[in-house]
Parts: sequence; structure tokens; C-alpha cells
Amino acid sequence: MKRKSKFVLPTRYILMTMTAVCIAGMLAGFTLNISGGPLNSLAGYVFIPMQRGINTVGTFLAEQAGQLKSLADVMAENEALKQQVDALTTELNTIKLEQYELDNLRELLELDQKYPSYEKAAANVIGKNGGNWFSNFTIDKGAEDGIETDMNVIAGSGLVGIVTDVGPNYARVSTIINDTNKVGGMITTTSDNLVVSGNLQNMNENMVIDFSNLSDSDDEVRVGDAVVTSYISDRYQQGILIGYIASLQMDSNNLTKSGTITPAVDFEHIEEVLVILNKKQTAED
Repeated sequence: MKRKSKFVLPTRYILMTMTAVCIAGMLAGFTLNISGGPLNSLAGYVFIPMQRGINTVGTFLAEQAGQLKSLADVMAENEALKQQVDALTTELNTIKLEQYELDNLRELLELDQKYPSYEKAAANVIGKNGGNWFSNFTIDKGAEDGIETDMNVIAGSGLVGIVTDVGPNYARVSTIINDTNKVGGMITTTSDNLVVSGNLQNMNENMVIDFSNLSDSDDEVRVGDAVVTSYISDRYQQGILIGYIASLQMDSNNLTKSGTITPAVDFEHIEEVLVILNKKQTAED
């Protein structure tokens, strides 16, 4: 036997009916000025819970809105702090760069004062050959600035090399660490002469260059003694610091000594140089 389906009133109709009853009760209360009785009690049972629910929902929404506003304020403050940090970082980097440039200029000034008898021109390095060492590089001064070939170049604490090629607004420098370069040198403590030879392999392995033909008959030369350019050098001005004795040994002829020199200049980092405008005077000159 087929069971008869039970009739169920839709929820929306129930809600509409309750709303209509509430509205009718409210109108009756206002119209008839009913202040007590069962109708007023019914209104209390119906509307007070609704009002509490509405208040609860309103309070919750207000709290959420307040939290969203606080979060927005925090995000805005965070963004402002980020911008402030970026600005301070940029300012700090600028100060560091200015301090670095100031230190370089101070170093050049001290070097200039170290050799006051020579007229000099400051120049910036604008290019170099590949590799770690500044064995050959280009500067931003040339013939228009009075630069000529065979002019000595100094930086840091001493001798860098010599000008080998000159253009209108540039010049190329070959440094003393090059395999092909030789410099007449002298030990400052004994005035003994020697020949300084570039050696890129030795620079790569031990950060030193070579010397030979040292006449040290009295065995007075010691590791650490300073080596400067000699007065008998054909292209280099006298008295420019080359470096310091790193090692020495007697040659097989038992007459001369050879060894290595630690250069006075940091040939890994050269940015500014001084070009000595006075060229070495030779017998032919």
C-alpha cells in the first residue's frame, strides 16, 4: 500500500508568517496602546532574542572592521618603514662610496707628497686586460693632457709601470709585473744594484716578482729590505719604491744573488694612478 506523503510547509512561508504576525503585533501595540498582557509578553519572547542576535552580529562585524582597519594601518606603516630603510640604505651606500673615493684621493695625495720633485697628473683606470692582475691597463688621460710614452706611473705605495702607448685622450700602461718588463733597482740599506723582472706566474702563485744580479759581497741584504728604482735605470725615475725583498739566494757563480720581491703596489686593485710628467733624462737626451 502506497504511503501518503506528509505535507511540509516550506521554511520561507513559515518565516513570512512569523514576520507578518510580528508586524501585526507591533501595529496592534502601537495602535491600541497595549502596554501589557499576553501580546506584550509574546513580543518580548519574539523580539528580544532577535535583538540580541542582531546586537551580537553587529558587534562581531564592528570588531572585524576594526581589525581590518588595524591591519591596513600596520601594512601602511610597514610599507613606510620599508621605504625609509631603502632610503637609509641608499644613503649609507653613498656615504661608503664617498668615503672610499676620499680614501683613494688621500692615498694619491700622500703619494704625491712622497715624491714632491716630480710633476704629476692624476688619471683613472678605464680598462685592463683579462685576468686577476693589472698587468696592462688603460687610463683616461692622453696626449691632450701632456701624457707621453715612457712616463712613469705610480699608485698606492710605489711604482706601477710605464706608459707604452698614447692616444689623444687615453694611454696604455705596462706594469712591472709583466714578464717582458725589467727595472733597474737598488737596495735602500746598502745601495747595491739589481735587476727587477716581472713574472706573472710567480705573481699568481706567490704574489712576488723576481730580481737578479744583486752584488751583495758583504752579505748585508736582508729579507724585508726596501727596493727602489736605481739612478742607473734607463727609463725609470730614481728612488721610486718597487717593493721589499721576499727571498734571496746565492747564484751558482757565487758572485751574485737572486730572489723575489713583494711589490709595494696592490696589482689586483688599481683604480687611480699618478703619471709622472717628468721623463727620465738619458745620455742621449
